Amino acid sequence: MCKMPRRALIGPLALAFLIATASAQSPIAAPPVAQSPAPATSATTAGTVAAPTDTSADAAAVGAAAIEPATAAEPTAEAAQAPLPVAADAPGSSEATPPQPAPPPDPTFELLGKRVEPGSRVRVSWRSGATFIGDPMDVPITVVHGNRPGPVLCLTGAIHGDELNGVEVIRRVLGALDPSELVGTVVGVPIVNMAGFSRGSRYLPDRRDLNRFFPGNLNGSSASRIAHDFFNRIARSCDAIVDFHTGSFDRSNLPQVRGDMRLSMVVELTRGFGATSVLHTPGAIGMLRRAATDAGIPAVTFELGAPVRLEPIEIEHGVTAIETLMNNLGMTQRVRQWREPQPIFYESRWVRVMRPGMLFTDVKLGDRVRQGQRLGRVINPLNDETSELVAPVRGRVLGMALNQVVLPGYAAFHVGEEASEAQLIRDAARALVVPDETESMDQGATSTPVEGSTEQVDEYTPEVEGDATE
Repeated sequence: MCKMPRRALIGPLALAFLIATASAQSPIAAPPVAQSPAPATSATTAGTVAAPTDTSADAAAVGAAAIEPATAAEPTAEAAQAPLPVAADAPGSSEATPPQPAPPPDPTFELLGKRVEPGSRVRVSWRSGATFIGDPMDVPITVVHGNRPGPVLCLTGAIHGDELNGVEVIRRVLGALDPSELVGTVVGVPIVNMAGFSRGSRYLPDRRDLNRFFPGNLNGSSASRIAHDFFNRIARSCDAIVDFHTGSFDRSNLPQVRGDMRLSMVVELTRGFGATSVLHTPGAIGMLRRAATDAGIPAVTFELGAPVRLEPIEIEHGVTAIETLMNNLGMTQRVRQWREPQPIFYESRWVRVMRPGMLFTDVKLGDRVRQGQRLGRVINPLNDETSELVAPVRGRVLGMALNQVVLPGYAAFHVGEEASEAQLIRDAARALVVPDETESMDQGATSTPVEGSTEQVDEYTPEVEGDATE
């Protein structure tokens, strides 16, 4: 074996050493690891060594795959600072608005533009037309508004200007009310027809009957305009209406409530009057109570005695009945006790004079009579001829004429037949809608007013007989 020179061995050994040293000092590229709350695990720990990133395409692919899920799981700083989405129920606002509580109901009562505070009594004025010289005719209205909310009861009187008993009833009822104890509101209009009242006349100055023009017409006759203003500005503000009347043309009526008993709201209202007779009558077109029920407001007519006079017994009955009604409606706590149950009458008949003469009555209002019983006599002073008037049915005297000179056909007695409430409602529902003799006589004429008719001026004349109570 030949030996190589030492100088020849030094060169290759040095080169190999340098190569080995350079390889040991080269950095090892590891794939990027996504940041997470858990400690990151390096590729070296897993035992896998990746190729340098500047020379290996596979290492770049692995790094991209590792970054994408990390971006979805961890929001960037810009995303963390983005505003929260706005609530759908508050557009344009950065914060959701909490629901606001409903405002409390207004405790005041408003009538004719005047606000009445709870627990107070206020007098307002309603203008019911004008005089012939153009002066306004103001009607005083008293409003008693209770401390607690409740029904609004309207009491109206003197729609016929010569009917006085209802005026005094309303005055006494309003005067006895304590607003601090009242539940609800009472609207008192003692004199609706001020023009007729000031003249002592049933009618308006143009001879029209105001109680045949409701709900009225803004562009109609004088009566129709007054009715329109009263109905829309006052009556429509009420939950129930009691309209006071008396007999007319020298007749007197037993205290009685009249209403359309086919309507459940009217039946319910009539139950509250205590020991007061109730008569079923649908009501003629143009009456206040008829217009009110057509508008969904329960309303009745309260008949009390005779016109052109003040009758203490009838007035006291009316006051007691209204106080009983308010108690039953939950408006007051005071109640008067009645000694008899409330009777109800459905069918009524008029007894008419057959011959002329002087009428002498044998019965009194409220008397119970049997069929065929004599009610009165008519005596002719010229020939001493006498004719008798007898009861056609068993019942009670609801209305009667005062002793006077009468002509054939004059309605002298009004006799009512008693019926139970159930029978009354059943029979009223089955009855055909036909002209009611009681109501047609009450209106003092045989025709219904028609706006624009040339007969309007003459449509209400006192020659037409009957109990013109409504």
